[in-house]
Amino acid sequence: MSVTTSFDPHLDEPEAPLYAARKKIYPQGVSGFFRRTKTTILIITLGIYYFLPFLRWDRGPNAPNQALLIDLPHRRAYFFFIEIWPQEVYYLTGLLIIAAMVLFLMNAMAGRIWCGYLCPQTVWTDLFMAVERMIEGDRRTRMNRDAEPMNLETFSYKLLKHSLWLLIAWWTGGVWVLYFADAPTLVKDLIQFDADPIAYVSILTLTLTTYVFAGLMREQVCLYMCPWPRIQAAMTDEYALNVTYRVDRGEPRMSFKKATHARSIGEPAGDCIDCQQCVAVCPTGVDIRHGADLGCIQCGLCIDACDEVMEKIGRPTRLIAYDTEVNLKRRKEGLTEIFRPFRARTILYIAIITAVSGVMLYALLNRAPFTVSVIHDRNPIFVKLSDGHIRNGYTVRIANMLPTDRVFTLDIDGLHDAHVEIIGGEAMTDGWPSVSVGPDQTRELRVTVRATDNGEEEPTHLEFTIRDEADGNTAKARDYFRTPHSIH
Repeated sequence: MSVTTSFDPHLDEPEAPLYAARKKIYPQGVSGFFRRTKTTILIITLGIYYFLPFLRWDRGPNAPNQALLIDLPHRRAYFFFIEIWPQEVYYLTGLLIIAAMVLFLMNAMAGRIWCGYLCPQTVWTDLFMAVERMIEGDRRTRMNRDAEPMNLETFSYKLLKHSLWLLIAWWTGGVWVLYFADAPTLVKDLIQFDADPIAYVSILTLTLTTYVFAGLMREQVCLYMCPWPRIQAAMTDEYALNVTYRVDRGEPRMSFKKATHARSIGEPAGDCIDCQQCVAVCPTGVDIRHGADLGCIQCGLCIDACDEVMEKIGRPTRLIAYDTEVNLKRRKEGLTEIFRPFRARTILYIAIITAVSGVMLYALLNRAPFTVSVIHDRNPIFVKLSDGHIRNGYTVRIANMLPTDRVFTLDIDGLHDAHVEIIGGEAMTDGWPSVSVGPDQTRELRVTVRATDNGEEEPTHLEFTIRDEADGNTAKARDYFRTPHSIH
């Protein structure tokens, strides 16, 4: 028996990887307008985040004095003079709509400007990079250290760097839990190990995520985990400002010496001298000269780096700049540049932001200091009594949103021959019970209404009114009185 074998020269070739291996990025420090802007925003945003829980706000007796507090046990949210109750979740809905529209507006005006300056991932990564640069040195020094075998000096630098990273991450997680309890009290409880276990778990979780995302993963979060680059790429248009390499000025690129010679003999030469400084300072390793890239977070650091080089070689700055696709085309055609901040989409976003803000402001200014709500019994909907009368049951809930005790009078209108029994009332005022409700509290009353069967097929409207005995202000709620004939 003979065996025939065949040889495939491609069998021994390694398969191409599905994903390219990560190449470590060593961002270089840079100075300039955009770097100063980022640093200023970093200081302001982190200053607000780290110190806001300790800011006090006097709301009077029986109320917390922390300026910003999300009080989950008592189901309240406090923001300076504003107190939000669970039933006012529409305020949160409005804030989310405004935040989304502001993000869309920023994208329509200047691309991923949120990613470059305000995103928490960007802010904390900037802080971690600043610590790294302060301890290990700038780009070239770090690259040389990593290329050499580990020694005691390198190890000590890295140990100090990671220790500071963990300290920052721990403080970040620790501050987060302070927004959900009185900050000074919780700090004391944490130190004495008397705090709720969920506080320690939350701090540990946020410490690890901040350390990993801002210190270890960095640009990987922006490139692979964040959905916004894909979303904004579909929402932008040719009028949006984006960090752009001005090809019409930069090409053909060549060294400074060759460009000087080319210009001297009348040949074309671009301003770009291929120095790679725009790539060296990019926190995501993007070469902006290749065109629009999902990895570009629009931070503008490449603009600072390029301007610095242009100044050294005596060429005009802003070879890389915030520019639009429209202006790139217009310059090629010899036309003047234009900028259209107000167009259909930006006007729409501004209109939605204005409308939602106006509705929220109106609701806030006309907000009642107390409310009443009524829930009709579901089972049974009505009870037919032995004397032929029909009885309906209700749960009346009175919410006092003020920091002081209030006394309310409950009144029910709608049935002329009704007999009302209220369980939970106290003293009587004009035939109706007075109900005392504590500061920032709710109280439930059990109410039954008995009336004759009028035979009508439509349920009868009832109006429940509470009146503040101190100032006479009222709040109302409506429900129905149902009979066997009105059940469809």
